[in-house]
Amino acid sequence: MSERELTTDVSLTLPNGRLNPDAVGWARSPLVDTTGIGRGRGRNKRWEYWGITTPTHVVGMTVSSIDYAAVLELWVLDRATERTWHGTPTLIPARGVVLPARAEAGPSRARAKGFEIDIDELPEGTRLRARMPGVTVDVIAELPAGHERLAVVVPWSSTRFQYTVKDVARPASGILTLDGVAHALPAGESWAVLDHGRGRWPYDIRWNWGAGSGRSGGHTIGVQVGGRWTAGTGSTENAFVVDGHLHKISAELDWQYDLAQWRTPWRVTGGGLDATFTPVYDKVTRTNLGVVAGSTDQCFGDWSGVFTTANGEQIAFDGIFGWAEEVHNRW
Repeated sequence: MSERELTTDVSLTLPNGRLNPDAVGWARSPLVDTTGIGRGRGRNKRWEYWGITTPTHVVGMTVSSIDYAAVLELWVLDRATERTWHGTPTLIPARGVVLPARAEAGPSRARAKGFEIDIDELPEGTRLRARMPGVTVDVIAELPAGHERLAVVVPWSSTRFQYTVKDVARPASGILTLDGVAHALPAGESWAVLDHGRGRWPYDIRWNWGAGSGRSGGHTIGVQVGGRWTAGTGSTENAFVVDGHLHKISAELDWQYDLAQWRTPWRVTGGGLDATFTPVYDKVTRTNLGVVAGSTDQCFGDWSGVFTTANGEQIAFDGIFGWAEEVHNRW
């Protein structure tokens, strides 16, 4: 399968709100402007998700709007004790949320009772701040010079389409405060991952997503894999990042796993990637708000395996911490 690499700025939509064919492809930086997704009919969805991993903790923070609702989340896991802190305000109608039309083009904000998220772009990277009872986050997701991000437009049809930026292996620094105790993020061992999404979705959809960040074999490694929701579109959400350089994987990957026995290893293969994911924790989320419902198993653990580049170089990796998930959403 051959995908087109985008190298210049482009609008996701035409003036009538339909998909711009010139936007279909992938890029190494966030080139796509999504201002026009509010035009036309459909379920417009906008979100910023940041995952932060350290040797001791995991943080997930979400700011999202699905036109009629704002769905927010802040979640923290203590990896040693498996204690969690969790806040999930849902605001109907959508209010208290600011999201830019383009990645890295402006702040994202979320406000609910006793709950705040602020995402701001700085010269050195992205500042991630959040607050809820018992939790304060103040982290910089650094953006090293030359660091490449996977940006992909997925075309289901002219009226259903998705633009996503998946950015892995961003070095993270800062402070996580839990119940008044400050935890400094260990340098060189803490990472941030971005999922930036803008699009117009089908109501009922399933997907897989996996990501990992870390150091292995003297390299900074980023794993980015997706599945199911892109099938048949000609686009994939797959890449392997080595020292900030992105190797695009255009093949649809094969996912093998058993959520009935979620601690058993997952296998993700294809396009030069042979990866094993070994879970240690399953974050289970089940929601049913009527119009909005979802089922998510986001398993956390280590990625290991081998990636073979287009020129035949084999890059082995091990102990790359991150996650793999199965999701079914009606939204």
